[in-house]
Amino acid sequence: MPERYIVAIELGSSKLRGAIGTPDEMGMLDVLAVEEEKLTGSVRYGCINNVEVVSNAISRICQRLESYPRIAPRTISGVYVGLGGRSMISELVDVEANLPTEMEITRETIANLGSRARQHVPPEREVADAVPVRFTVDNKAQQNPIGSYGTKVGARMCVVSCSPAIKRMIRRVLSERLGYDINGYITRPLAEGALALTDDERRLGCMLVDFGAETTSVVIYKNGAPVYLATLPLGSRNITLDLTTLNYIEERAEEIKKVSGNALGADQAKRPGADGIDYSEINNYVHARAAEIATNILAQVDYAELKATDLPGGIILIGGGSRLRGFAELLQQQSKMKVRMGTTQSAVRISDTAINPADNIDVIAVLAAAAQMPETICMEEPEPEPTDETDYAPEGDEADGDNVSRIGHLDDNFDDDDDFATSKPEKKKEAKPAKPKKPKGNGIFSFLRNRISDLVDEGDDM
Repeated sequence: MPERYIVAIELGSSKLRGAIGTPDEMGMLDVLAVEEEKLTGSVRYGCINNVEVVSNAISRICQRLESYPRIAPRTISGVYVGLGGRSMISELVDVEANLPTEMEITRETIANLGSRARQHVPPEREVADAVPVRFTVDNKAQQNPIGSYGTKVGARMCVVSCSPAIKRMIRRVLSERLGYDINGYITRPLAEGALALTDDERRLGCMLVDFGAETTSVVIYKNGAPVYLATLPLGSRNITLDLTTLNYIEERAEEIKKVSGNALGADQAKRPGADGIDYSEINNYVHARAAEIATNILAQVDYAELKATDLPGGIILIGGGSRLRGFAELLQQQSKMKVRMGTTQSAVRISDTAINPADNIDVIAVLAAAAQMPETICMEEPEPEPTDETDYAPEGDEADGDNVSRIGHLDDNFDDDDDFATSKPEKKKEAKPAKPKKPKGNGIFSFLRNRISDLVDEGDDM
Protein backbone atom coordinates (compact mmCIF):
# COMPACT_ATOMS: atom_id res chain seq x y z
CA MET A 1 0.00 0.00 0.00
CA PRO A 2 1.54 3.36 -1.04
CA GLU A 3 2.22 5.97 1.61
CA ARG A 4 -0.35 8.72 2.07
CA TYR A 5 1.21 12.17 2.18
CA ILE A 6 -0.66 15.04 3.88
CA VAL A 7 0.19 18.73 3.39
CA ALA A 8 -0.99 21.44 5.81
CA ILE A 9 -0.73 25.23 5.62
CA GLU A 10 -1.16 27.53 8.63
CA LEU A 11 -1.59 31.28 8.13
CA GLY A 12 -0.33 33.17 11.17
CA SER A 13 -0.03 36.89 11.72
CA SER A 14 3.74 36.79 12.26
CA LYS A 15 4.66 33.76 10.16
CA LEU A 16 3.31 31.23 7.66
CA ARG A 17 3.98 27.54 8.15
CA GLY A 18 3.74 24.46 5.99
CA ALA A 19 4.13 20.83 7.01
CA ILE A 20 4.08 17.37 5.44
CA GLY A 21 3.32 14.14 7.28
CA THR A 22 2.30 10.58 6.60
CA PRO A 23 0.14 8.31 8.79
CA ASP A 24 1.05 4.67 9.27
CA GLU A 25 -1.25 1.67 9.50
CA MET A 26 -1.55 2.06 13.29
CA GLY A 27 -2.75 5.66 13.00
CA MET A 28 0.54 7.24 14.11
CA LEU A 29 1.23 10.47 12.23
CA ASP A 30 4.86 10.88 11.21
CA VAL A 31 5.72 14.57 10.75
CA LEU A 32 8.35 14.60 8.01
CA ALA A 33 9.01 18.30 7.47
CA VAL A 34 8.01 21.77 8.67
CA GLU A 35 8.96 25.03 6.96
CA GLU A 36 8.06 28.64 7.73
CA GLU A 37 8.29 32.17 6.35
CA LYS A 38 8.24 35.16 8.66
CA LEU A 39 6.17 38.16 7.61
CA THR A 40 4.32 41.01 9.27
CA GLY A 41 1.24 42.85 8.05
CA SER A 42 0.28 40.54 5.18
CA VAL A 43 -2.05 38.43 7.36
CA ARG A 44 -4.04 40.38 9.94
CA TYR A 45 -6.26 38.69 12.51
CA GLY A 46 -6.47 35.51 10.41
CA CYS A 47 -7.36 37.16 7.08
CA ILE A 48 -4.96 37.61 4.15
CA ASN A 49 -4.37 41.26 3.29
CA ASN A 50 -1.64 41.03 0.65
CA VAL A 51 -2.24 38.25 -1.88
CA GLU A 52 1.06 38.77 -3.71
CA VAL A 53 3.30 38.57 -0.63
CA VAL A 54 1.46 35.60 0.87
CA SER A 55 1.46 33.72 -2.48
CA ASN A 56 5.21 34.12 -2.84
CA ALA A 57 5.83 33.05 0.76
CA ILE A 58 3.70 29.89 0.44
CA SER A 59 5.36 29.06 -2.87
CA ARG A 60 8.80 29.20 -1.22
CA ILE A 61 7.57 27.06 1.67
CA CYS A 62 6.21 24.40 -0.69
CA GLN A 63 9.38 24.35 -2.78
CA ARG A 64 11.48 23.70 0.32
CA LEU A 65 9.09 21.01 1.54
CA GLU A 66 9.29 19.23 -1.83
CA SER A 67 13.10 19.15 -1.63
CA TYR A 68 13.24 16.97 1.52
CA PRO A 69 14.87 13.58 0.77
CA ARG A 70 11.85 11.54 1.97
CA ILE A 71 9.52 13.67 -0.14
CA ALA A 72 11.39 14.41 -3.39
CA PRO A 73 10.67 14.01 -6.28
CA ARG A 74 6.96 14.21 -5.40
CA THR A 75 5.19 17.54 -5.94
CA ILE A 76 2.43 19.21 -3.94
CA SER A 77 -0.97 19.34 -5.63
CA GLY A 78 -3.40 19.81 -2.73
CA VAL A 79 -3.35 21.19 0.83
CA TYR A 80 -5.36 21.40 4.03
CA VAL A 81 -5.67 24.90 5.50
CA GLY A 82 -6.08 25.98 9.11
CA LEU A 83 -8.76 28.55 9.94
CA GLY A 84 -8.46 31.01 12.79
CA GLY A 85 -8.62 34.70 13.52
CA ARG A 86 -10.56 37.44 15.24
CA SER A 87 -13.82 36.78 13.42
CA MET A 88 -14.09 33.19 14.67
CA ILE A 89 -16.80 32.66 17.32
CA SER A 90 -18.98 29.82 18.52
CA GLU A 91 -22.65 29.35 19.36
CA LEU A 92 -24.41 26.51 21.15
CA VAL A 93 -27.37 25.34 19.07
CA ASP A 94 -30.04 22.84 20.18
CA VAL A 95 -31.73 20.78 17.46
CA GLU A 96 -33.99 17.73 17.53
CA ALA A 97 -35.76 15.39 15.14
CA ASN A 98 -39.00 13.44 15.62
CA LEU A 99 -38.91 10.03 14.00
CA PRO A 100 -42.05 8.48 12.41
CA THR A 101 -41.78 5.42 14.62
CA GLU A 102 -39.37 3.82 17.03
CA MET A 103 -36.36 3.18 14.84
CA GLU A 104 -32.61 2.85 14.91
CA ILE A 105 -30.57 6.06 15.02
CA THR A 106 -27.90 6.02 12.32
CA ARG A 107 -24.99 8.20 11.28
CA GLU A 108 -27.25 9.80 8.71
CA THR A 109 -29.64 10.82 11.49
CA ILE A 110 -26.82 12.57 13.36
CA ALA A 111 -25.51 14.16 10.16
CA ASN A 112 -28.96 15.64 9.51
CA LEU A 113 -28.94 17.17 12.99
CA GLY A 114 -25.58 18.73 12.24
CA SER A 115 -26.89 20.19 8.98
CA ARG A 116 -29.86 21.70 10.79
CA ALA A 117 -27.57 23.23 13.42
CA ARG A 118 -25.44 24.85 10.70
CA GLN A 119 -28.53 26.58 9.33
CA HIS A 120 -28.76 28.68 12.51
CA VAL A 121 -25.68 30.68 11.47
CA PRO A 122 -26.58 34.08 9.96
CA PRO A 123 -26.12 34.33 6.16
CA GLU A 124 -23.42 36.99 6.52
CA ARG A 125 -21.19 34.46 8.28
CA GLU A 126 -19.72 31.15 7.12
CA VAL A 127 -19.78 27.91 9.10
CA ALA A 128 -16.31 26.60 9.93
CA ASP A 129 -17.31 23.59 12.06
CA ALA A 130 -20.14 21.97 14.00
CA VAL A 131 -19.12 19.75 16.93
CA PRO A 132 -21.64 17.74 19.01
CA VAL A 133 -21.65 18.56 22.71
CA ARG A 134 -24.33 16.17 23.95
CA PHE A 135 -27.16 13.95 22.65
CA THR A 136 -30.56 12.87 23.95
CA VAL A 137 -32.74 9.97 22.86
CA ASP A 138 -36.38 10.23 23.96
CA ASN A 139 -35.27 13.05 26.31
CA LYS A 140 -32.63 10.88 28.01
CA ALA A 141 -28.93 11.75 27.83
CA GLN A 142 -26.99 9.47 25.52
CA GLN A 143 -23.26 9.71 24.98
CA ASN A 144 -23.30 7.90 21.63
CA PRO A 145 -26.80 7.60 20.16
CA ILE A 146 -25.78 5.70 17.01
CA GLY A 147 -27.28 2.22 17.26
CA SER A 148 -29.91 3.26 19.81
CA TYR A 149 -33.67 3.06 19.19
CA GLY A 150 -36.12 5.85 19.86
CA THR A 151 -38.79 8.14 18.50
CA LYS A 152 -36.99 11.47 19.14
CA VAL A 153 -33.34 12.39 19.04
CA GLY A 154 -31.85 15.72 20.07
CA ALA A 155 -28.40 17.28 20.01
CA ARG A 156 -26.59 20.32 21.31
CA MET A 157 -24.00 21.48 18.78
CA CYS A 158 -21.12 23.91 19.15
CA VAL A 159 -21.29 25.69 15.81
CA VAL A 160 -18.17 27.70 14.91
CA SER A 161 -18.41 30.41 12.28
CA CYS A 162 -16.12 33.02 10.75
CA SER A 163 -16.10 35.86 8.24
CA PRO A 164 -16.54 34.65 4.63
CA ALA A 165 -13.58 36.85 3.65
CA ILE A 166 -11.16 34.41 5.33
CA LYS A 167 -11.98 31.52 2.99
CA ARG A 168 -12.40 33.81 -0.01
CA MET A 169 -8.87 35.22 0.33
CA ILE A 170 -7.42 31.75 0.95
CA ARG A 171 -8.98 30.54 -2.32
CA ARG A 172 -7.50 33.50 -4.19
CA VAL A 173 -4.02 32.62 -3.00
CA LEU A 174 -3.96 28.82 -3.02
CA SER A 175 -6.34 27.99 -5.87
CA GLU A 176 -6.17 30.95 -8.24
CA ARG A 177 -2.55 32.04 -7.77
CA LEU A 178 -0.73 28.82 -6.92
CA GLY A 179 -3.04 26.23 -8.49
CA TYR A 180 -3.35 23.99 -5.42
CA ASP A 181 -6.50 22.05 -4.57
CA ILE A 182 -7.93 22.96 -1.16
CA ASN A 183 -8.71 19.51 0.26
CA GLY A 184 -10.30 20.86 3.43
CA TYR A 185 -10.55 23.69 5.94
CA ILE A 186 -9.71 22.83 9.54
CA THR A 187 -10.67 24.95 12.54
CA ARG A 188 -7.25 25.40 14.08
CA PRO A 189 -8.27 26.06 17.74
CA LEU A 190 -10.31 22.85 17.81
CA ALA A 191 -7.50 20.92 16.12
CA GLU A 192 -5.07 22.23 18.74
CA GLY A 193 -7.46 21.10 21.49
CA ALA A 194 -7.52 17.60 20.04
CA LEU A 195 -3.72 17.52 19.93
CA ALA A 196 -2.58 19.35 23.08
CA LEU A 197 -5.16 18.28 25.69
CA THR A 198 -5.54 14.97 27.46
CA ASP A 199 -8.85 13.09 27.51
CA ASP A 200 -9.10 13.66 31.27
CA GLU A 201 -8.67 17.42 30.88
CA ARG A 202 -11.41 17.62 28.26
CA ARG A 203 -13.78 15.51 30.37
CA LEU A 204 -13.15 17.32 33.64
CA GLY A 205 -13.31 20.75 32.04
CA CYS A 206 -10.41 22.96 31.01
CA MET A 207 -9.47 26.02 28.98
CA LEU A 208 -7.04 25.97 26.06
CA VAL A 209 -5.34 29.33 25.42
CA ASP A 210 -3.42 29.93 22.18
CA PHE A 211 -1.49 33.14 22.90
CA GLY A 212 -0.41 34.30 19.45
CA ALA A 213 1.14 37.41 17.93
CA GLU A 214 -2.01 39.41 17.15
CA THR A 215 -4.82 37.25 18.53
CA THR A 216 -5.45 34.94 21.46
CA SER A 217 -7.82 32.02 20.93
CA VAL A 218 -9.71 30.53 23.88
CA VAL A 219 -11.52 27.18 23.77
CA ILE A 220 -13.35 25.87 26.83
CA TYR A 221 -14.06 22.14 27.14
CA LYS A 222 -16.54 20.39 29.41
CA ASN A 223 -17.59 16.72 29.49
CA GLY A 224 -15.23 15.93 26.65
CA ALA A 225 -16.55 18.48 24.13
CA PRO A 226 -15.90 22.15 23.27
CA VAL A 227 -18.64 24.38 24.65
CA TYR A 228 -17.16 27.79 23.95
CA LEU A 229 -14.73 29.35 21.46
CA ALA A 230 -13.68 32.97 21.08
CA THR A 231 -10.75 34.90 19.63
CA LEU A 232 -9.44 38.03 21.35
CA PRO A 233 -7.87 40.82 19.25
CA LEU A 234 -4.89 40.91 21.63
CA GLY A 235 -1.55 39.18 21.34
CA SER A 236 2.11 39.35 22.21
CA ARG A 237 2.75 41.95 19.50
CA ASN A 238 0.73 44.41 21.57
CA ILE A 239 3.49 44.16 24.20
CA THR A 240 6.14 44.78 21.54
CA LEU A 241 4.32 47.85 20.25
CA ASP A 242 4.07 49.20 23.79
CA LEU A 243 7.86 49.00 24.08
CA THR A 244 8.33 50.97 20.86
CA THR A 245 6.99 54.00 22.76
CA LEU A 246 10.31 53.92 24.63
CA ASN A 247 12.05 54.89 21.37
CA TYR A 248 12.91 51.39 20.13
CA ILE A 249 12.24 50.14 16.63
CA GLU A 250 9.88 47.17 16.56
CA GLU A 251 12.59 44.58 15.84
CA ARG A 252 14.66 45.77 18.80
CA ALA A 253 11.61 45.96 21.05
CA GLU A 254 10.71 42.37 20.12
CA GLU A 255 14.24 41.22 20.98
CA ILE A 256 14.19 42.98 24.36
CA LYS A 257 10.79 41.46 25.16
CA LYS A 258 11.94 37.93 24.35
CA VAL A 259 15.27 38.15 26.15
CA SER A 260 14.45 40.28 29.20
CA GLY A 261 10.69 40.76 29.35
CA ASN A 262 8.88 39.55 32.47
CA ALA A 263 5.11 39.51 32.81
CA LEU A 264 5.38 39.61 36.60
CA GLY A 265 6.78 43.14 36.54
CA ALA A 266 9.96 45.06 37.25
CA ASP A 267 13.11 43.20 38.19
CA GLN A 268 14.90 45.50 40.60
CA ALA A 269 18.14 43.55 40.21
CA LYS A 270 18.44 44.73 36.63
CA ARG A 271 18.18 48.48 36.99
CA PRO A 272 19.93 49.70 34.96
CA GLY A 273 21.44 46.88 32.89
CA ALA A 274 24.98 46.64 31.58
CA ASP A 275 23.69 47.81 28.21
CA GLY A 276 22.23 50.96 29.72
CA ILE A 277 18.61 49.78 29.43
CA ASP A 278 16.31 50.39 32.39
CA TYR A 279 14.70 46.95 32.60
CA SER A 280 12.43 47.96 35.44
CA GLU A 281 10.74 50.43 33.11
CA ILE A 282 10.64 47.82 30.33
CA ASN A 283 8.93 45.27 32.56
CA ASN A 284 6.44 47.77 33.91
CA TYR A 285 5.16 48.04 30.33
CA VAL A 286 5.34 44.27 29.83
CA HIS A 287 3.45 43.57 33.06
CA ALA A 288 0.71 46.11 32.36
CA ARG A 289 -0.15 44.68 28.94
CA ALA A 290 0.30 41.04 30.00
CA ALA A 291 -2.07 41.59 32.92
CA GLU A 292 -4.67 43.08 30.56
CA ILE A 293 -4.42 40.08 28.25
CA ALA A 294 -4.71 37.67 31.19
CA THR A 295 -7.81 39.51 32.47
CA ASN A 296 -9.49 39.22 29.06
CA ILE A 297 -8.64 35.52 28.87
CA LEU A 298 -10.20 34.78 32.25
CA ALA A 299 -13.30 36.82 31.39
CA GLN A 300 -14.17 34.16 28.79
CA VAL A 301 -15.08 31.77 31.60
CA ASP A 302 -17.87 34.14 32.62
CA TYR A 303 -18.98 34.61 29.00
CA ALA A 304 -19.28 30.82 28.73
CA GLU A 305 -21.56 30.96 31.80
CA LEU A 306 -19.13 28.86 33.82
CA LYS A 307 -16.99 29.31 36.91
CA ALA A 308 -13.34 28.53 37.56
CA THR A 309 -14.43 25.61 39.73
CA ASP A 310 -16.18 24.11 36.68
CA LEU A 311 -12.77 23.70 35.02
CA PRO A 312 -10.66 21.50 37.33
CA GLY A 313 -8.51 20.55 34.34
CA GLY A 314 -7.03 24.04 34.54
CA ILE A 315 -5.54 26.25 31.82
CA ILE A 316 -3.29 24.90 29.07
CA LEU A 317 -1.10 27.48 27.33
CA ILE A 318 0.23 27.20 23.78
CA GLY A 319 1.44 29.69 21.17
CA GLY A 320 4.52 31.88 20.85
CA GLY A 321 3.27 34.49 23.32
CA SER A 322 2.88 31.88 26.07
CA ARG A 323 6.68 31.66 26.33
CA LEU A 324 6.86 35.20 27.71
CA ARG A 325 8.68 34.87 31.01
CA GLY A 326 6.30 34.93 33.95
CA PHE A 327 3.07 34.85 31.93
CA ALA A 328 1.99 31.38 33.11
CA GLU A 329 2.62 32.42 36.72
CA LEU A 330 0.70 35.65 36.23
CA LEU A 331 -2.28 33.75 34.79
CA GLN A 332 -2.18 31.32 37.69
CA GLN A 333 -2.12 34.14 40.23
CA GLN A 334 -5.10 35.89 38.69
CA SER A 335 -7.21 32.77 38.07
CA LYS A 336 -6.33 30.63 41.11
CA MET A 337 -6.33 27.73 38.62
CA LYS A 338 -3.51 25.38 37.73
CA VAL A 339 -1.69 26.33 34.54
CA ARG A 340 0.57 24.19 32.38
CA MET A 341 2.37 24.62 29.05
CA GLY A 342 0.86 22.55 26.26
CA THR A 343 2.54 20.23 23.80
CA THR A 344 1.52 17.33 21.56
CA GLN A 345 -0.38 14.63 23.48
CA SER A 346 -1.80 12.37 20.78
CA ALA A 347 -0.25 9.88 18.36
CA VAL A 348 2.30 12.11 16.63
CA ARG A 349 5.91 11.22 15.86
CA ILE A 350 8.47 13.85 14.83
CA SER A 351 11.03 12.44 12.39
CA ASP A 352 13.25 15.53 12.26
CA THR A 353 14.80 16.36 15.64
CA ALA A 354 15.15 19.98 14.51
CA ILE A 355 11.34 20.34 14.68
CA ASN A 356 10.17 21.58 18.08
CA PRO A 357 6.60 20.28 18.66
CA ALA A 358 5.69 23.12 21.04
CA ASP A 359 6.87 25.81 18.62
CA ASN A 360 5.01 24.28 15.67
CA ILE A 361 1.93 22.94 17.43
CA ASP A 362 -0.43 25.01 15.26
CA VAL A 363 0.54 23.50 11.90
CA ILE A 364 1.11 20.02 13.40
CA ALA A 365 -2.43 20.18 14.82
CA VAL A 366 -3.84 20.97 11.37
CA LEU A 367 -1.79 18.08 9.95
CA ALA A 368 -3.08 15.67 12.62
CA ALA A 369 -6.70 16.72 12.06
CA ALA A 370 -6.32 16.25 8.30
CA ALA A 371 -5.04 12.72 8.88
CA GLN A 372 -8.44 11.85 10.41
CA MET A 373 -10.38 13.10 7.39
CA PRO A 374 -11.30 11.05 4.28
CA GLU A 375 -8.24 10.40 2.17
CA THR A 376 -7.49 12.89 -0.59
CA ILE A 377 -4.46 13.45 -2.80
CA CYS A 378 -1.97 16.05 -1.60
CA MET A 379 1.14 14.96 -3.52
CA GLU A 380 1.67 13.59 -7.00
CA GLU A 381 4.21 10.99 -7.98
CA PRO A 382 6.56 11.91 -10.87
CA GLU A 383 5.91 10.44 -14.32
CA PRO A 384 8.27 7.54 -15.15
CA GLU A 385 11.07 8.63 -17.49
CA PRO A 386 10.97 7.08 -20.98
CA THR A 387 13.67 4.46 -21.64
CA ASP A 388 15.91 4.91 -24.70
CA GLU A 389 16.05 1.30 -25.91
CA THR A 390 16.45 0.14 -29.52
CA ASP A 391 13.97 -2.56 -30.45
CA TYR A 392 15.56 -5.76 -31.62
CA ALA A 393 14.15 -7.04 -34.90
CA PRO A 394 14.93 -10.77 -35.28
CA GLU A 395 15.73 -12.20 -38.66
CA GLY A 396 15.29 -15.54 -40.23
CA ASP A 397 13.76 -18.34 -38.23
CA GLU A 398 13.79 -16.24 -35.06
CA ALA A 399 11.29 -13.74 -36.50
CA ASP A 400 8.56 -16.35 -35.97
CA GLY A 401 9.29 -16.85 -32.26
CA ASP A 402 10.36 -15.00 -29.17
CA ASN A 403 13.29 -12.64 -29.23
CA VAL A 404 16.45 -14.60 -28.48
CA SER A 405 19.74 -13.16 -27.34
CA ARG A 406 22.45 -13.30 -30.00
CA ILE A 407 25.20 -13.60 -27.43
CA GLY A 408 27.07 -16.85 -28.03
CA HIS A 409 24.74 -17.84 -30.91
CA LEU A 410 26.29 -20.13 -33.50
CA ASP A 411 25.86 -19.96 -37.27
CA ASP A 412 23.92 -22.74 -38.99
CA ASN A 413 27.04 -24.02 -40.71
CA PHE A 414 29.09 -24.13 -37.54
CA ASP A 415 31.68 -26.87 -37.33
CA ASP A 416 34.73 -27.51 -35.21
CA ASP A 417 36.96 -25.29 -37.37
CA ASP A 418 34.64 -22.25 -37.52
CA ASP A 419 34.80 -19.18 -35.26
CA PHE A 420 31.74 -18.09 -33.26
CA ALA A 421 29.27 -16.26 -35.49
CA THR A 422 28.85 -12.54 -34.86
CA SER A 423 26.80 -9.77 -36.43
CA LYS A 424 30.00 -7.86 -37.33
CA PRO A 425 32.02 -8.63 -40.46
CA GLU A 426 35.10 -10.65 -39.87
CA LYS A 427 38.44 -8.86 -39.78
CA LYS A 428 41.17 -10.24 -42.01
CA LYS A 429 44.16 -11.38 -40.07
CA GLU A 430 47.58 -10.23 -41.17
CA ALA A 431 49.86 -13.00 -42.33
CA LYS A 432 52.51 -13.89 -39.84
CA PRO A 433 55.93 -15.21 -40.73
CA ALA A 434 56.29 -18.95 -40.52
CA LYS A 435 57.80 -20.17 -37.32
CA PRO A 436 60.80 -22.46 -37.40
CA LYS A 437 60.11 -26.09 -36.84
CA LYS A 438 61.11 -27.48 -33.54
CA PRO A 439 63.57 -30.29 -33.47
CA LYS A 440 62.08 -33.61 -32.65
CA GLY A 441 63.67 -35.95 -30.18
CA ASN A 442 63.03 -39.37 -28.87
CA GLY A 443 61.61 -40.30 -25.50
CA ILE A 444 58.82 -39.08 -23.29
CA PHE A 445 60.73 -35.97 -22.14
CA SER A 446 61.30 -34.81 -25.71
CA PHE A 447 57.61 -35.33 -26.45
CA LEU A 448 56.51 -33.30 -23.43
CA ARG A 449 58.97 -30.51 -24.19
CA ASN A 450 57.78 -30.22 -27.77
CA ARG A 451 54.11 -30.37 -26.71
CA ILE A 452 54.56 -27.53 -24.18
CA SER A 453 56.31 -25.46 -26.83
CA ASP A 454 53.39 -26.07 -29.24
CA LEU A 455 50.86 -24.92 -26.62
CA VAL A 456 52.84 -21.70 -25.98
CA ASP A 457 52.94 -21.03 -29.71
CA GLU A 458 49.18 -21.59 -30.02
CA GLY A 459 48.64 -19.06 -27.22
CA ASP A 460 50.70 -16.49 -29.09
CA ASP A 461 48.59 -17.00 -32.21
CA MET A 462 45.30 -16.29 -30.44
